[in-house]
Amino acid sequence: MRVRSTVLVSGDQASLKLGARDLVNRFQQELRAFGLQDEVFVSMLEEVGRHDIPPFVVVYPEAVVYGPVKAEQVHRLVEEHLYKGRPVVEWQAPAKELTGRIAWLTLRRGTMPAEQRIVLERVGHIDPESLDDCLLNGGYEALGKVLTQMSPIEVLAVIDQSGLRGRGGAGFPTGRKLQFVARAPGNPKYVVCNADESEPGTFKDRLILEGDPHSVLEAMAIAGYAVGANEGYIYIRGEYRLAYARLEKAIRQAEETGLLGEGIFGTKFNFRVHIHAGAGAYICGEETALLESLEGRRGEPRSRPPYPVTYGLWGKPTALHNVETLVNLPPILRNGSAWYRTFGTASSPGTKVYTILGNVNATGLIEVPMGITLREVIAIYGKGMRPGETLKLAQTGGSSGSIIPASLQDTPMDYESFANAGVALGSGALLICDQDTCVVDLARVLVNFFRHESCGKCTPCRVGTGHAYRLLSQIAEGTGKLSDLDQLLSLAQGMEQISNCGLGQTVATPIRDVLRHFRAEVEAHIKLKVCPAGICSMSGRLAVAHG
Repeated sequence: MRVRSTVLVSGDQASLKLGARDLVNRFQQELRAFGLQDEVFVSMLEEVGRHDIPPFVVVYPEAVVYGPVKAEQVHRLVEEHLYKGRPVVEWQAPAKELTGRIAWLTLRRGTMPAEQRIVLERVGHIDPESLDDCLLNGGYEALGKVLTQMSPIEVLAVIDQSGLRGRGGAGFPTGRKLQFVARAPGNPKYVVCNADESEPGTFKDRLILEGDPHSVLEAMAIAGYAVGANEGYIYIRGEYRLAYARLEKAIRQAEETGLLGEGIFGTKFNFRVHIHAGAGAYICGEETALLESLEGRRGEPRSRPPYPVTYGLWGKPTALHNVETLVNLPPILRNGSAWYRTFGTASSPGTKVYTILGNVNATGLIEVPMGITLREVIAIYGKGMRPGETLKLAQTGGSSGSIIPASLQDTPMDYESFANAGVALGSGALLICDQDTCVVDLARVLVNFFRHESCGKCTPCRVGTGHAYRLLSQIAEGTGKLSDLDQLLSLAQGMEQISNCGLGQTVATPIRDVLRHFRAEVEAHIKLKVCPAGICSMSGRLAVAHG
């Protein structure tokens, strides 16, 4: 059963003295009495934004504030508001200018905490191996509408007006990318789905493919119609065997019923989809290395320009998007661009699928509006930090994402806000780390991953990742020097500027973020020969970097 409401109890010092913890316990007792314990989540809010009504309670998704609240009032609040759906007007807090956390939450009235499912709309609600289940829940409805009622130009216009941006990390406008392919000279044209999900901690695309494979096929056909392509390829991570099997079955079902193949929906449009399994190389998640692998060569990045939109698969114009980006297309075409813009923010419309891992009480997969904050994700969807643990940092987007300090947890998670804060959203993995995480150890692990996965084609990445790993190892072992920090920054800048592809360029991210936000901790390893988190072994011996 999905959580439909959230109760947040103020947890500042004044509220705690007046029995806030007892309120939490009373809410949990009353929810059990009404059989709502699985539908309503209760949590405590440490940063409250106003202090005139302690303790107070905020109920979502209505964003109703009650306060001050006494323990004897909880029964009626649960019965009237949470059981019967009728807010208790006379107990609502008096209107007041709000600040901080509460001000931000009330602006999100009606959006929290229920997930705004667009990409994951059918995942978990249908049998993924049943085409009938998919069709009964809106499957291929958008494709039918597109092929029988819209021209390719109209399809491109709707996608562009929706404001959808690529969900792979770069955030490039999807409509514009498709328009480039549509206008590019040369035939045939291709649609390629990047399902080579190799970022550590990221598994959102796998669950989409396993839970709703037809959504990917429908999206690829829509993209093909829009750009003038009749053939599509899904490049899938080799380890995703269940997803591969379900995609194969879905393609077979769609072709047998005329939803793929020749004359789809009785029109002149033809579209076929093929699947290609990768061999486990992280570098093949980079779009041009993926194309090289798909063509049967070693997975190494191409020099750009030209870009895949004009010179892609077999030298032809290619629309290459990741799974999550593509699966946004059917609901956008089914409901319209204005509908899509009601989710998220003005500059980053729609939703984002995240995987939550680390030191939180609940891990897994969520889909939430763009612009949500890290604090909201942890408090509401992660159900708070584990007992006795506090947030130190979060890493977004797998190894190639940013390291976000706790001080930025109220920054809206959209492309513009994160860019203005000097961090990146990444692909959608959220690794939540507590006070016992060592930033030197974390950076070393990340750089070692890049060192291992480098294809070796370009010198900055091949040599730079190894040298950065050795410097971080020296710091972790207590033999580092302050001058090593300047070398690390110089290496990061060089790899970011002259590496051939995104792998080498993003090695700079963890190095730069650690030195920007946690320099004092790094210097403690060097000056004091101690690891403040107690993780690194200050043995005085240099860890040997093989390879």
